[in-house]
Amino acid sequence: MEIFGIGMPEIIFIVIVALIIMGPKDMEKAGRTIGAWLRKIITSDGWRMFQQTSKEIRALPTRLMREANPELQQLNNIGADVQKNLQFTPPSGSKPVADVVIPTPQPKETESEPHQDA
Repeated sequence: MEIFGIGMPEIIFIVIVALIIMGPKDMEKAGRTIGAWLRKIITSDGWRMFQQTSKEIRALPTRLMREANPELQQLNNIGADVQKNLQFTPPSGSKPVADVVIPTPQPKETESEPHQDA
């Protein structure tokens, strides 16, 4: 468990140091003051707005995926149509076309000896 990036051992250490420095009577007063301060913050309009914004940010990826889903479905349908149209089936009764061999270009032969002029 962490609160503001501070683990349980650190919190216990802070409480012990505060108890030693302030004493039991002042710790009670400080606890009440901190509790009242936190209650004011949590019930404020700013805190509610912060919570609402945080919730919207966490839900943003899900909302974007839901909005993109119809567009993705439309793209998938277009892709399926294109794939279907690319598949060529020859008409029935036609003769198969012979395999066509495409010749590959051969590199030009070069002379092994340099040409000498007389």
